[in-house]
Amino acid sequence: MKQCLQEKIYSQKFSADNLVGCKIISNRRKFYWIELRQSDKKNKYKLVVSALALILGTKVPTTSKSYSIVAVSIITVFVQTCLPLRAQMNLEGEIRETSGQGDNQTKRIIFLSPTPPLPHSPIPPPQIAQFPIVNQVANKSANVDADSEFLTPQTSVSQLSDVQPTDWAYQALRSLMERYNVISGFGDNTFKGNRPLSRDEFAAGLAATLDKVEGLIAEAIGDQYIQEDIITLRRLQKEYRSALDDLQKRVNTTSDLANNLEAHQFSTTTTLKGQLIFAPTSGSDANSTIVARSRLNLNTSFSEKDLLVTQLESGNNGGDAINLAQKENSNNLANSGFIGNYGGLDYTNVDENLRLRRLYYSFRPSPDLAVSVGAKMLPRDFIDRNKYANNEAVDFSSTFFINNPLIVQNEIDREGGAGAAIAWQPKNSKFTVRSLYIAGNANQSNSTTDGGLFGDRHQASVEVEYSPSSRFAFRLQYTNAEINNTDINAFGVNAEYTLNRNTGIFTRLGVGNYQGFNTAINQNIDLQPLSWAIGVGLRNFVLPGTVAGVAIGQPFVAEDFGDATQTNFEAFYNLQLSDNISITPILSLVSNPNNDSSNGTIWQSTLRTVFSF
Repeated sequence: MKQCLQEKIYSQKFSADNLVGCKIISNRRKFYWIELRQSDKKNKYKLVVSALALILGTKVPTTSKSYSIVAVSIITVFVQTCLPLRAQMNLEGEIRETSGQGDNQTKRIIFLSPTPPLPHSPIPPPQIAQFPIVNQVANKSANVDADSEFLTPQTSVSQLSDVQPTDWAYQALRSLMERYNVISGFGDNTFKGNRPLSRDEFAAGLAATLDKVEGLIAEAIGDQYIQEDIITLRRLQKEYRSALDDLQKRVNTTSDLANNLEAHQFSTTTTLKGQLIFAPTSGSDANSTIVARSRLNLNTSFSEKDLLVTQLESGNNGGDAINLAQKENSNNLANSGFIGNYGGLDYTNVDENLRLRRLYYSFRPSPDLAVSVGAKMLPRDFIDRNKYANNEAVDFSSTFFINNPLIVQNEIDREGGAGAAIAWQPKNSKFTVRSLYIAGNANQSNSTTDGGLFGDRHQASVEVEYSPSSRFAFRLQYTNAEINNTDINAFGVNAEYTLNRNTGIFTRLGVGNYQGFNTAINQNIDLQPLSWAIGVGLRNFVLPGTVAGVAIGQPFVAEDFGDATQTNFEAFYNLQLSDNISITPILSLVSNPNNDSSNGTIWQSTLRTVFSF
């Protein structure tokens, strides 16, 4: 038997002699499919009567006499029921299709039943109980129409809160979605046919199916099944018009909300980051010690274009061999404030008491301009940066190799101060201009020239950077400062060049003019010092993920300041054990400390361990 319209919602096959067909029933429509073979035209009368008998559920006649009796019954039923129903039909009556050739030609007639009125209609839908003759014939043949339950009046889908799997609309949409490969509404790309759908979910599936089917209309105008599906979709669309409209409104609302969230998605956020440096150290004429420093950073952003930095710091007041030796030798370089931390490790001499190390707010009034203001600012955060020598927790540990002592004044940088800084890089420009002003004693309201925003211990600097690519940067610098009653003017150069992926070189050079009576060492100063440093940075040296470096330099070369020149050397090898832990062996050497040839040479070894969290 030929397969009955498999794509339909529900079908019941029937067959008698040379008659083949099927009846397809939905909640609201009945479809009858009858095939008449061309070779049986001489028995067309008998075939039509047999077909109608099968459709009405009566016994198929077997003799000529019984054909006449059944035909009379069929005509009676047709007059009583079919003619009134024909007047109510709101669909095109039938779709005809002919296939095959010659005697094997088959004519297919699909009759569309009228749509039963909705429950609120003044005309009640016909019931099987209203057809006594049909029931009588059915009883005589002992055949009960198992599909009669589908002919009872159904609640309009517009009145349903959920669409159940047993609803005609659910079944119709599911069939269409499976046939046209439309998947919608579920994260696992399936259409779950065993559970109810909310009206919103159903409307979403219907909208997707409408888009898919309407795209095929132009390509399949004459396709019978496409046309049937379009009729079904139009009805679903009519029933769910309010849900579809509501869905579109909600989609528009959601789109507006998404756009608003995208434009204003940032909320006030504070992140906590910590760092602990733990460094055993040993050196010439000094006991082995452990130097420790801990920091907590609170980074707060009120929008995506600003940052409030709050840093808390404490240590164990630990020292190393270098600053011990220079203290004993009455180091004028350190005591005068000309170099930082006696030229030793940058994380020594940190007080045990918790203190505020940084407090400033940075924001961007325009895309190419950054502004920072704060009560605790350090010059090293804004100028004299260098990718190979600028972080005591990652690369070089000596204060001298981290910054140029003439440009970043130790007396300002060590304690920090109040001030402001700006950085300006015009759009698509290779130049960046930076400037800052920081007062070390801004919190002191003295009546003398010391303290305040513009009194003693302040620094003003300007830096112009030229960086045509990420491999090369060249910076020109100028600093004007007043430190311990000494007027300072200094010019500097800071350059870096990446030779290849794993190797880079850097240099710092500074010249200055120091004038005045230095109150820290009670000595009149008239100096034109020179400072220089050069080094090499290595990545993935021997072991992958490592950072290594070697540098040499002289922090303060001045003819009238000692009988020799202090020279610093440092080499390190940083091994990253994990994302949060690194260890770094460090070798430091200082010859002629304090620019004094009689002070010998200081050797120092350090094992720096850094915990980041």
